[in-house]
This record gives sequence, structure tokens and C-alpha cells, in this order.
Amino acid sequence: MWVGIDVGKGHHWAVAVDAEGETLFSTKVINDEAQILTLIGTACERDGEVRWAVDISGRASTLLLALLIAHDQQVVYVPGRTVNRMSGAYWGEVKTDAKDAHVIADQARMRRDFAPLDTPPELVTTLRVLTNYRAALIADRVWLINRLRDLMVGICRALVRAFDYSVAKGPVVMLTEYQTPAALRRIGVKRLTAWLERRKVRGAAEIAAKAVAAAQAQQIVLPGEMRSVKLVCDLAHQLLALDERIKDNDRGIRETFRTDDRAEIIESIPGMGPILGAELVAIIGDLSGYKDAGRLASHAGLAPVARDSGRRTGNYHRPKRYNRRLRWLFYMSAQSAMMRPGPSRRYYLKKRAEGLLHTQALLSLARRRVDVLWAMLRDKRLFTSAPLVTQAA
Repeated sequence: MWVGIDVGKGHHWAVAVDAEGETLFSTKVINDEAQILTLIGTACERDGEVRWAVDISGRASTLLLALLIAHDQQVVYVPGRTVNRMSGAYWGEVKTDAKDAHVIADQARMRRDFAPLDTPPELVTTLRVLTNYRAALIADRVWLINRLRDLMVGICRALVRAFDYSVAKGPVVMLTEYQTPAALRRIGVKRLTAWLERRKVRGAAEIAAKAVAAAQAQQIVLPGEMRSVKLVCDLAHQLLALDERIKDNDRGIRETFRTDDRAEIIESIPGMGPILGAELVAIIGDLSGYKDAGRLASHAGLAPVARDSGRRTGNYHRPKRYNRRLRWLFYMSAQSAMMRPGPSRRYYLKKRAEGLLHTQALLSLARRRVDVLWAMLRDKRLFTSAPLVTQAA
């Protein structure tokens, strides 16, 4: 029997099918331990082996997966894209949880290539929580900076051009007290420098000079300035507090990541620091789900797939099913490694000389680094830029 579960935050829908694809039961299950245990008991009462399939392996299915695996049940992951595409091959045009659960169960019955799911180690789970939280904090930071810039345009466009508020902390500190051209002209460069220095801002003199010069470029008071000033002050305080939260979270990520035995190996490869390394471990787990480096590259969308048609052959494209976060991770590490002397930069320049564009060369480098990192983790060997010397027997 195959039981397909359409996972939801509040409730799931479970449909069981037999070897012929006939529905045995279809039921709604509240995302609660007691009801999930009742579902497991109902399925296991029937004769024969029971296999389970879910369409989500994230936070919404954590309780469900933990209970299934704790009761020695076999669970596979059916991607949501597969469920969405295959729904059209089944009778009816309706879109319901019951139909999706039936599609999940039937696909698990007919196919044997879906990835099995298991409870990840505590370290991997912790890193997933921390890295996901970091992604949310970064998204909040981007929103705050965009709102801050938008409001500053209505106060003084020259101040927006003078500073990059997404990188420098000093200008944001300044905006907690001085936001308008008039206020900056009144305080002047000397007193503003002293004010910033008391708050331990780096490059205080340069920031003060830029700010006052920008204030001198605009003498008119724009409409709505008074209200905008209060909002800018509030956003600047929020942004500084958020930066501290990001810093604390990054510290937790580094400390947790470096308790892993693979941390030293991963960090030894140029361009792969503790944050990217933690993201990598959070996604790939213990590497047991990947048979070789090619599977890992495919999961990252770095292994092109053929899309031939008729006489068109050798037509390769990026796969549609891949982990975008993992692809971003390898791309960023390749870009960081390419900027410093070493084998990564030499390989990048070689690809550029062959006629590849910047992005294409970086993706080619990222694919090569997947092979290198895989071999390092397999052999438990640190990265070295020198070629290995084999001794004759």
C-alpha cells in the first residue's frame, strides 16, 4: 500500500492506494501528534508493506516525518513540480488536497526513483533553522534600506547619492539624529565629526564632510519633511538593531558549523567561509543522498540536461528542477575565489579566453568546484593548490 500525503501547516490530506492504483481510504488529518499516530495505526493494520510519500520536506512536515520515521516507516519525497504536472493526467479539472494526495500516492506506486527521507542529524537541523532565520533577517534588512532610501529622496536627494546605506554603518548612525540638510548645516563638519567619533563610527571625518557638502547642495525644504524625518529616524534605529541581530545569528552559525567534523575541510577551499559552509551542510546533510559529485551538481542546477528535438541535438540547458539556494551558494563561492590569485582564478581566466561570458565562466568554475569539494569530503582531505605527487612503487 502506498499512502500519499498532501502536507499543510494546519492539516494534511492522506490517500492510500493499492498495487492496482485503487483508493483504499482518503482522509483529512489534523497536524497533531495524536491524529497522525492514528493515521499510522490505520495504515499499518492492513496486510502487506506500507510506503509513504509526501510533497513537502520542510517545516510544515517536521512532526509528520518525525513520527513516521520513529515508527520505522519508509518515506519518499515527491517534488511539488511533479505533482503539479502530473495532476493534468488524472481525471477531472478540480484542484483539491484529496486529488493531490492521490497523485502523490500513485506516483510513488509507479516510480522508484524518488529520494527517501530520513530524520536529519541535530547539527543539520540546527543549521537549517539558523540559516533560514538569517535569510529572513537579510530580507528584512533589504526592505528597511529600500524604505529608508525612498524616504530620504523626499528629504535630500544629495544625501542619498553621497552614501551607500546598505554597506556603511556610519551614515545610518548619523540618520538617527541628523536627517535634514538644515540640521547638518547647523552642526557643521567639526561638531558632526566629534558626535560620530563619540559613537565609535569609523571614518567619522570623511562621513561628516560628505554629509555637510551634500546638505550645502540643497537649500529648499521639501514638502512632508517633518513627518519623513521621524520615519527615517525610526527606520535607522531599526536597521542598527537588525544588524546586531544578524551579527549575533552569524556568530551562532559559525559556532555551530565549526562543531562539524567537515568544517575544516569545507573552509579550506578558497571562497567557502563559515556562513556559506553552514548553508552547504544545511542543504546536503551528510551527503548520503548523493551517489557522486554529478548528483550534487545536478541538485545545484550546475549539470546541464539535453533538450533535443528532431534534428536538433547537443542542445543543453539548465535543469528546471534544482535547489536554487545551493546554486547560489556555489556561484557566490566561485565568485569570491575567482577574485584572488590561485587555481580558481586561473580556471576562470582560461574560460574567458575560450570566449565564455563572465556568468558562464563563473558557472563553469562553480561546477568544477563541486567536483573538488566532493573529492575533499570523500577523502577527508584539506584543499591544496599544489598538485599531488604520487610516489613510484
